[in-house]
Amino acid sequence: MKFLKIAATTIALAVCGVQAAAQSALNDILGEGVLKVGTTGDWNPMTMRNVATNSYEGYDIDVMTQLAEDLGVKIEFVPTDWKTLVAGVTSGQYHITGSASVSPARAKAAGYSISYFSLVTVPLTLRKNADRFKSWDDLNKADVSVAATLGTTQETQVKQYFPDAVHRIVEAPARDFQEVLSGRADANITSNVEAKTLVEKYDQIMIVPVIEGRSPTPVAMLLPQDDQVWINYVNTWITLKQEQGFFDEVGKKWGLLVE
Repeated sequence: MKFLKIAATTIALAVCGVQAAAQSALNDILGEGVLKVGTTGDWNPMTMRNVATNSYEGYDIDVMTQLAEDLGVKIEFVPTDWKTLVAGVTSGQYHITGSASVSPARAKAAGYSISYFSLVTVPLTLRKNADRFKSWDDLNKADVSVAATLGTTQETQVKQYFPDAVHRIVEAPARDFQEVLSGRADANITSNVEAKTLVEKYDQIMIVPVIEGRSPTPVAMLLPQDDQVWINYVNTWITLKQEQGFFDEVGKKWGLLVE
């Protein structure tokens, strides 16, 4: 009798394992022949949407295109924004997202892949403010307004770093740096990755010469939290591509310092 109970338990576990595998996004992707990727299209140089052609380019786009190629499927980029990024992956609108900062808040609802590079937060302002803003403390004043984009990690950080300043939280498709360019905000905070591209694109913007960036943060892909089969596949793929130098190559192409 004891042997029969053990055997029955073993069979039940095996069946559960098969069912779990069958329910994985990996099986859906391979069966349908399409990898659906949620991307915001507003994070230079990670993901940039060309409105005229309705196409995307950037670091994330190259990475996800390679993932789809290695899976042997087509790729479909699904437009999303920062405030709904997690909801899109948990509701099944897409199988995975492009790069997203790792945060405890997001991890409550969604799963993460392993990280493939890290970033830090830095402040930006207009060059004409160079004498006014030279440190983090210079921005934490009641007569200073600092912008951030709704749903990003910077939205939380702007309140953490600058409790005494005025917070201008804008909602996509508006962007925080646009508030600075227009003069509606004195500064904004963003990743060192985006900051580098913005100062190259807009002559009037500069990085505030702080001693160091804040909140070193790993970046990873968001996936369904309970789909370990899909998470395991993506993690294995990332590890293999890291060993082959793929992430370094794509990082150099888009001007990232890949860690």
